[in-house]
Amino acid sequence: MSARNAQMRRHARKMRRNGLQPMVVIDANDRLPDLVAVVIARGVWRYRSELAPPALALTLFVVGASLHVAHSAWWWGILVGTTAAAWLVVLFGGRIGLSLRAERYYAAAVVMAAGGWLTSAVGLGVLYGPLPQLLAVETVVLGVPWWAHRRRRARVRVERQLSAWPEISKDIGLPGSRLQSAVVDVWGWRARFALARGQTIQAAIGKIPAIESALGTFRGAVRVLPTRDDKANRFELRVLNIDPHADAIPWPGPTVSSINEPIDLGPFEDASPCRVLFVRRHGLFGGVAGSGKSGGINVLMGNLTACRDVVIWGIDLKRGMELQPWASCIDRLAVTPEQAKALLQDAEAILEGRADSLARTGKRVWEPSPQMPALVIIVDEYAELADDAPEAASHSDSIARRGRAVAVQLVAATQRPTQKAMGRGAVRSQMDIRVSFRVRESKDVDLILGQGMLTSGWHAHKLNAPGKFLLSAPEHDVPRRARAYLLTDDVVRETAARHAQFRPVLDEVSQRALEEAATRVLSTTQTTAGTHSPTGEAEERDGAEQALRTMLEHAPEDGTPIAHLVSGTGKSRRWVYYQLTNEANAGRAVQVSRGRWRATSSKSHPL
Repeated sequence: MSARNAQMRRHARKMRRNGLQPMVVIDANDRLPDLVAVVIARGVWRYRSELAPPALALTLFVVGASLHVAHSAWWWGILVGTTAAAWLVVLFGGRIGLSLRAERYYAAAVVMAAGGWLTSAVGLGVLYGPLPQLLAVETVVLGVPWWAHRRRRARVRVERQLSAWPEISKDIGLPGSRLQSAVVDVWGWRARFALARGQTIQAAIGKIPAIESALGTFRGAVRVLPTRDDKANRFELRVLNIDPHADAIPWPGPTVSSINEPIDLGPFEDASPCRVLFVRRHGLFGGVAGSGKSGGINVLMGNLTACRDVVIWGIDLKRGMELQPWASCIDRLAVTPEQAKALLQDAEAILEGRADSLARTGKRVWEPSPQMPALVIIVDEYAELADDAPEAASHSDSIARRGRAVAVQLVAATQRPTQKAMGRGAVRSQMDIRVSFRVRESKDVDLILGQGMLTSGWHAHKLNAPGKFLLSAPEHDVPRRARAYLLTDDVVRETAARHAQFRPVLDEVSQRALEEAATRVLSTTQTTAGTHSPTGEAEERDGAEQALRTMLEHAPEDGTPIAHLVSGTGKSRRWVYYQLTNEANAGRAVQVSRGRWRATSSKSHPL
């Protein structure tokens, strides 16, 4: 057959010399070797991951034989390099994708086994003694974990799945989009795609249900995100094999010691922390009942109480039901509309006093420190404040507009922050930090996170478990799901008790502003009252003093916190301190520890 082919080729050359175009007929036997080579190459490429261990063994054999002939004295250098490489893998393997400790140890074992065998082969020869048999045994033994590794098998499955992306892209309505890279992680995988000309990431977001169907994932498993370089013609596709937020995540403890540091609210789906800076920013926590708002507030409180440059005030018109567990760390807690109004009036006075101080010193912002702490006002269920104390809501509106520069901040929690619920003021528009837990209707997404966020992919109505949230802040402009840490009641009590002894007090500027405001109020009251009898005011004052003495007499051995005395008397913190000073001077009260008082002859009750 080969002689016939040779004859046909000579005939073709003769026809070309005569100016004729020969008709070439290629024998099937000539094409067979090429077809076999292509099939083998495709098979090797398709199963390259499974063939990695024997490929490594073959490479070691060839390199060992070559070095033994040319540089047999290099064996000691290979041994030193192998040892160093193994240690580097153990110490810094996380930076190259080996996130689990077991993976780093396995990689170090492979490096040591391969390097040890290569050292022996270079010094003694690849055929010396049991070296060939040892190489075969090592290949099988160390190859088993590789072949059985879940992430490797997932990566192979993903690569094979994405090899059909050209057809998938046509089916889902994104023709011409191209796969650029893919990475498998602990929870699933993510891939980077380039869009065709004229396509946008908004189009890809609208195709999420079609992508889930084409890839065969469970509903809600696909995320479409901008790439880190924020290119308009690219997007990142993230697919979850399992939900990393399926179970509650225990709180690991405070992550900050100053409000100038970003606070970790909980992990994102890729296990990275959701950190956000609260200093000189107002915050809004929104979501339906049972969505996890209280849990999010607890995470915030657990971190703020660990900061020695923050004074915390609270408003909880549900008689303190939500914020009462933190009362020992809250400098002032209002549980009635009247107390809320007084608290916000004092906060506004502090705001103005700080602004005057900054103007006199030529500074532009209030830098929080233990001597000059920030003032953070936590308002639970802000809608009730707007309904029950509309005058107080007007003060909060002023604080929202003017409080950031002087570090007087509002953090409000509510179910639906409509304009009516927020007091028809500028409070909602001034919220720099928006945390949206699950909402009942999709239109509520724009209420909490801002106009147009729903169409941009912020789908808070699809959050399916308490504690899951979306965060919008200056440093978080991509819709990434996170889950707030869980603080149990026991953890809250333990944390509040531990942090209570380190709480700061208001600075001199703020205290002087409160005293001046109280003087103005008293002067105005006296002017308005004229010659009216002060009998009613005296009775109210006597009742508050009697309530204070009763609470001191029935205080436990370690005393009653100042916050409890403020709540029980319905008076300001300044009034309580004034009365305690008088009681102490008269020998009727004693300070047990910082912020805790009791009567000298206390009828104490065990905690």
